[in-house]
Amino acid sequence: MYILIDGIKLNAKIDMPKGAEAKCPLCIIIHGFTGHMEERHIIAVQEAMNEVGVATLRVDMYGHGSSDGEFRDHTLYKWLTGAMAVVDYARSLDFVTDIYLCGHSQGGLTSMLLAGMERDKIKALLPLSPALCILTGAREGNLLGQEFDPYNIPDELVNWDGRALSGNYIRAAQTLHIEEAIDRYDKPVLIVHGDEDEAVPYKDSVVAADRYKDCMLVTIEGDTHCYDNHLDKVVYAVKDFMRQQLNN
Repeated sequence: MYILIDGIKLNAKIDMPKGAEAKCPLCIIIHGFTGHMEERHIIAVQEAMNEVGVATLRVDMYGHGSSDGEFRDHTLYKWLTGAMAVVDYARSLDFVTDIYLCGHSQGGLTSMLLAGMERDKIKALLPLSPALCILTGAREGNLLGQEFDPYNIPDELVNWDGRALSGNYIRAAQTLHIEEAIDRYDKPVLIVHGDEDEAVPYKDSVVAADRYKDCMLVTIEGDTHCYDNHLDKVVYAVKDFMRQQLNN
């Protein structure tokens, strides 16, 4: 199905728990930069949620997967606007009792920013390997492995897969501050991060977890950005956290 926002169609899919009651909670799951909602680690989290009785709403964000928009033109602003529309859609569903929010990498960063904006709508937050380095890299002039002058932003950067990315991506990222979003969100948070992440610094999650008012950091030892080695431990952490939330 599609969620429509200002003429842009975001590809989305709802998965219900087996034997679901008439009403149940729902978790929105957001993939990362260059990713999509059918990736192995996204599916694993979706299935984990369904197993503990939580419905899921997976979405391909602007310029990714089967959604509208060009990859080159996507920015965190467009992702945040889209994610807000997804939350509104989830709240319109008759069966939904509470809304949880989960995201991986850039989706994790997006979910953290969004939770600060919509703290009254999100019951708990689950960032997975959140790419907080996007914001610092945009301000410091090092993003996607490329160095640039942050005061004279290039018209485009070339991503590792050869696709171009507009300089507007950097301009938008320079204006966003994760510290403010963290300080505004006082509900439960689970951060999961591999300590051998090759793409996003693990230490950023350590700092973020310490700053949140109510946060658990689960370190997946010896694992990568997309949990190539110990995805089962990620699944266990998500299930354990969600069971605690559902029993409160």
